[in-house]
Amino acid sequence: MKRIYTFLLAGLSTLGFTQSQDLAKLANGKLKNFTAVYDQKQSVYGYVGIYDYGKTADDKVRFEYVFLDKNLNPVANKEFTGERQVDGYTPYLDFRNKIILTPTMGTFGLAAVMHSSRITYPRTKEIDIQKNSITDKDYFEYDEGVFKLTDYSKTAKAERAEDRSERKSKGYNYRSGVYEIKEGGFLVVEYKDYGNYSNGNNLIRFDENKKEVWRFSYNTNGDKKVKEYFSLLDKDENKIFGILQNVNNKVNTFQLLVLDMKTGKVLHQSKITGLNDTTLDNITRFQTYSYGTIDNSKSFDDKIVLVGRNLTDKSRYAGFARLMVDKNTYKVDAKTITYESLKSFIPKLSDDGGVEKGYFLDPRDIFILKNGSVGVLLEKYKPAGQYSSQKTTDMVYIFTDHNFKPGVKIFDKEKTRFSTTDYLFSQYINDGNDVVFFFRDYVKDNETRKKQWNLFINSVVNNQFKQETIQISSKGDYFMLPYVAKDGYILFQESNEKDKYNQVRLERLNF
Repeated sequence: MKRIYTFLLAGLSTLGFTQSQDLAKLANGKLKNFTAVYDQKQSVYGYVGIYDYGKTADDKVRFEYVFLDKNLNPVANKEFTGERQVDGYTPYLDFRNKIILTPTMGTFGLAAVMHSSRITYPRTKEIDIQKNSITDKDYFEYDEGVFKLTDYSKTAKAERAEDRSERKSKGYNYRSGVYEIKEGGFLVVEYKDYGNYSNGNNLIRFDENKKEVWRFSYNTNGDKKVKEYFSLLDKDENKIFGILQNVNNKVNTFQLLVLDMKTGKVLHQSKITGLNDTTLDNITRFQTYSYGTIDNSKSFDDKIVLVGRNLTDKSRYAGFARLMVDKNTYKVDAKTITYESLKSFIPKLSDDGGVEKGYFLDPRDIFILKNGSVGVLLEKYKPAGQYSSQKTTDMVYIFTDHNFKPGVKIFDKEKTRFSTTDYLFSQYINDGNDVVFFFRDYVKDNETRKKQWNLFINSVVNNQFKQETIQISSKGDYFMLPYVAKDGYILFQESNEKDKYNQVRLERLNF
């Protein structure tokens, strides 16, 4: 293990003031990943590097974490061991400012856990930055009135056997989830799972001593035809906001439900209108075709905003929907944008989001600003065929005002093959009032006629667009990757495995 010394390097660049570190010199192991972690306001808090030292004598894997603050100052590092099935760790920052390392497993490690009668689930780790310590993170389970620590000695095969035995004896499986909350104590959800349906749902709050404070019951008599679902939208020290969905013989009713966080009493309950059932049924999640699930909600002091798919009754894509909840008046504002209404902005756009030559608009990110205006960034994407690769072309940015009235900005981009996307990342700027997003493009240089990768930095301030371009093509054995950074900056990683060089540096952006 290398001892960390704090230092800063200052210098001029094409962008501005620079701070840097060489990751290859911070630890002796092989760098597995270098990841930004975010605070509760979704601002960059710092970076975590995970280094792999290989297997130990007792068939475990030795790792080291290195934590850098948002200015790239080294703050903490320590070696630790993980189970042999662990391939690496994904970090995030919890509400207590502890770094949580979630283990990741490769194909063989996951298969071993799921099918072996000896190999168990790997443990999540918790880093206390102030103490520079790392421990196994304990999780609680709730079993029909009793809290207990999760038993990590059980294998997946043993758990499945217990499930089958319980279903046979009771006719259902008891399910629960325990969530430690920043408001103090725990929220617990519990229900009875009959396979094709569930019932007996409870949302329960416990204090720090695990003493029940209140419970809210719903779906008490659920069956195959009549059921209720509760989706949490937001919570704070005073209120819990959610959507309560009632299904009665395929007839859906959606209600805004507001509970008192301290007592569990219903403060408000009213029917949500303005969107069809299919759109409301999917409003809390946003799935893309090629890019996975993207974050589609944001909470402010005065409101909650969700952006979802505008769907037809037959679940076909028709555009986008915005659901906005006023936290004080409980007023719900629902509005939609159809692809049909965007045809004057986007050439050859079809009613379901298709564009030219088999491409369609696939979302990449959603931006929700303080005044309730939103942006949806999309990319023209064409899936792979039997004899052809997947392709992407232009980026398309749909932006709205606070009334959800749309405008469109198209960013021309060269065709990229064999890649899901050229989109990189984004960040909110100016205290959440504006946004900047980044994508790359493989373009031909006008002078050399050779192709190179360019980074496009796109700021949207008061719905005014500004774009800057930086060449980021790798040269020889050197590779360059851009990363998200603190407000007003970008981070570049330059590496050369042959020379054991892996530098990260912060550069100020010009907007």
